[in-house]
Amino acid sequence: MAPQHGKTLNTHISVDTWRSTIILLKRMVQQLEIREVDFDELKRNLEFTASLLEALYTSGTPPSLDADDDLQLRSDVVPVEVRDWLASTFTQRVQPIRQRLEEKPKFRSIVHAVQAGIFVERMFRKAYSTAMPDQPAEVINCLRDLDRWSFDVFSLDAVSSGHSLKTLFIELIIKHHLNSRFKVPISCLMSFLCELERGYSKHTNAYHNHTHAADVTHTVHCLLLRTRVLYWLTELEVLACLFAAAIHDYEHTGNTNNFHINTRSELAMIYNDHSVQESHHVSAAFRLLQDENTNIFINLTRPEWLELRSLVIEMVLGTDMSSHVLQVKAMRSCLQQHESIDKPKALSLILHAADISHPAKPWSLHSRWTPRLMEEFFTQGDKEAEMGLAISPLCDRHNTPVSQSQIAFMEFIVEPTFSLISDMSEKIVIPLIQDTAGPSPTCSRYRGLQWTVADLVSFRSMWMRHTEENKNRWRDKVKNGVSHSDESETQTGQDTA
Repeated sequence: MAPQHGKTLNTHISVDTWRSTIILLKRMVQQLEIREVDFDELKRNLEFTASLLEALYTSGTPPSLDADDDLQLRSDVVPVEVRDWLASTFTQRVQPIRQRLEEKPKFRSIVHAVQAGIFVERMFRKAYSTAMPDQPAEVINCLRDLDRWSFDVFSLDAVSSGHSLKTLFIELIIKHHLNSRFKVPISCLMSFLCELERGYSKHTNAYHNHTHAADVTHTVHCLLLRTRVLYWLTELEVLACLFAAAIHDYEHTGNTNNFHINTRSELAMIYNDHSVQESHHVSAAFRLLQDENTNIFINLTRPEWLELRSLVIEMVLGTDMSSHVLQVKAMRSCLQQHESIDKPKALSLILHAADISHPAKPWSLHSRWTPRLMEEFFTQGDKEAEMGLAISPLCDRHNTPVSQSQIAFMEFIVEPTFSLISDMSEKIVIPLIQDTAGPSPTCSRYRGLQWTVADLVSFRSMWMRHTEENKNRWRDKVKNGVSHSDESETQTGQDTA
């Protein structure tokens, strides 16, 4: 049955209309095959099909089948506005704001828009590189090891005059071409990073400060690169990963969530005892973006912004240590049942692993992080003692077995997490290796890759070697009978050396 012509096509296209159009297209194919073609009818049918596709494109409404609706709504009987309201109110799916019909470009303009976009991005990248301030030679020399697992963030902090986070974040978004891809204004970037570092210095923490944020940001980059998971991600997802890492402890108070809950702090009251600090980190960081002078994402499209914000929130909330068991259990179950890997869950696990990664790095780094963390714990224990509260585990500076605690932390938390990261990466990357097994990958993102399983094996053996070496160092301390106080003093001396 031929469609009716000469009528205005509704921008909401029902399932029945789609079925009719499919039948129509099949009929045209059959006519062409038997060469019984009425060219006038063929022209009318093609014009109708083209107008249908254009209406679909300009409305931004994808075809929806009954079985795919979250609320089992029949799209041909429920008005589009009502369906959107139900979906946005009673499901977790975020509905994009529809643009007006006249805001959508016509098909004929798309090729020109793509060509212009490529040209603008190239010009922006060139102008961006020219406008960036020159880095001192010492900083440039330090950044040469950026892709190495043993990268020394303490050295970078020293040669950058205490601006390791700002220096590292700028270097990474340029390295991944994210500044040009998403048109990040230089002035906004500099202002944002200054505010970010200021927030990390708010409570003068020994451990949870801008240097730790820089270290975690570098580790996320290195994890993505070493596991090859980087090539599984879109550019927006890479941007979200680096941003989440940079902000993940913004304005950290130097205390645990349980301390906030037990003392009924203002943050505990605001966030109802649920992921107290993590909720504040991500909320406060996004509030920085409310100011147009610090909004580094000002040129993102609304769908890009919504996707990035959703991913960053999930990743930062995933750094709540109380969610560790659930994260590990969920990913392990996914791997055992051969389910597809959920990207937000995978990236949340990667950020969590980066947050606890220093025991899986060389002793020269791990031994400098440990006394900083212990001093922060001990400071909280001092506060708890003054307030008449029970001192939290590992927070008593006079009665905490540091060596044993580090060994247990590696055996029960760090090693299982990194083992899971390695397993997860293999499941993600091996299909990519198989898909790009041709003579030369066409995508420029894959040209620099050595597509071998040996890379994954090398990553696993690297972190296993470091954790084992570090555990042996701590075991030696236990054998030598180093007391709790002597242990802390020795580590502090190493840190300041």
